[in-house]
Amino acid sequence: MPSIRIGFSTDLNLVNEQVGIGTTLPTARLDVRGQIRADNSTGSGGISTLTAYDGFLHSQQGIGNTISIAATTKGNLNSLSGEIVIGAEVTVAAGTSIGAGRLDSLTVTSTFDLPTGGSANREATPEKGSTRFNQDLGQLEFYTGYEWRTVSSIDGSGRGRGIWAGGATPTRTSAIQYATISTLGNASYFGNLTLTRSRTIAVGSETRMVFGGGYDGANQEEVDYITIASQGNAITFGTLLSGTGVGSHGGCSSSTRGIWAGGYSPGFTNVIQYVQIDTLGNAVDFGDLARATAQMRGLSSPTRGVFAEPQYNPGSGILSNQPRMTFITIASTGNSVAFGDLTAGRRDHNACSNTIRGIFVAGATDNPTNSNTIDYITIASTGNAQDFGDLTEVRRGLAACSNSIRGVFAGGSNGPTFTNTIDFISINTFGNAQDFGDLTATIGGFNASSDSHGGLGGF
Repeated sequence: MPSIRIGFSTDLNLVNEQVGIGTTLPTARLDVRGQIRADNSTGSGGISTLTAYDGFLHSQQGIGNTISIAATTKGNLNSLSGEIVIGAEVTVAAGTSIGAGRLDSLTVTSTFDLPTGGSANREATPEKGSTRFNQDLGQLEFYTGYEWRTVSSIDGSGRGRGIWAGGATPTRTSAIQYATISTLGNASYFGNLTLTRSRTIAVGSETRMVFGGGYDGANQEEVDYITIASQGNAITFGTLLSGTGVGSHGGCSSSTRGIWAGGYSPGFTNVIQYVQIDTLGNAVDFGDLARATAQMRGLSSPTRGVFAEPQYNPGSGILSNQPRMTFITIASTGNSVAFGDLTAGRRDHNACSNTIRGIFVAGATDNPTNSNTIDYITIASTGNAQDFGDLTEVRRGLAACSNSIRGVFAGGSNGPTFTNTIDFISINTFGNAQDFGDLTATIGGFNASSDSHGGLGGF
């Protein structure tokens, strides 16, 4: 008995030996308006051959018209409910513009390519959160809404050591000390430099610290290094530029470059020189400071180094304690450029930073008057420093290091008296320093760095 009656409560119509489904006016032997579904479409009893017309998708489907996806909530394409399913790759033809569209949610099971370029090729008006790979820095970076910041590319869970090296007790020492910046407590012995010296300047990456120059009765060209995570004596790295044995110079670094500027050589110098931290070798010329100067210090973000430069006065033969600051772009080479002024001219001070804010501390404002002043700057801009607070003691010749949260200041002297005091501040706030702990001995005329300072990026 038939189970289907043609022409009754169906859309199947037979007209002049032409069958129509979904139409009363078929134009072919089988004219189907709408979708076709077939089970067992291969093999005996199924459809053996079916030519693709409108409604059948090829394995590679070209879409020539504009597709618009309505605004959705973050993480959920609410305008779609399964209409578009992509099981393989999506290819956008070369030269095709995506315009102002955006993806709020993207899941990738393998890899994907980010926008790539140098610092000079950054988008002029990026959106907050924009991410790219900076070829100049060799690092990922993202836009905070205010500035571009690099993303740390290593596990930072074991980082956070501040390391002090050399100095005078008041006799010179080769001792290296360390402490964990995020805690409180006394410094511990690490090892020794290759030479007994004061006023060597430390620069560092996430894994290695490099000590350049210094003074042991004469200015030294020796450059040493240590592996920060371990303990032990320093190893020879190379030398500073020939004839530029330096003491009382300034230093800064990114994750790849360590930079020294100015100092005694044996007269005052304006030379800026650098090394590649993860290699071994001698320093290379970078450029010049605007003037020959000494007893200066530096700090850095991942892209910029800033130096506070007292000025030598040839007429009187003494430092004239100018408040001048200049800056360089670390990834390039060239001469320094004016930045602004400290709150007061001083020398034999020190500095540290996170990626945004730079801190200059203490120093001698007039011979022999010393200071406990803490100044701060915003590294990405230019302009004069502003008052932050005060150290716990008046001093000069102290050492400074930092992580992304804390600045730590150790040792120094006030006249003939040396101290073992370690202070700390929270860099992103304001206020006076607090007690951190003590050095292993009273020391001045030395310097420090860390594996987590502002020049290394991250967050």
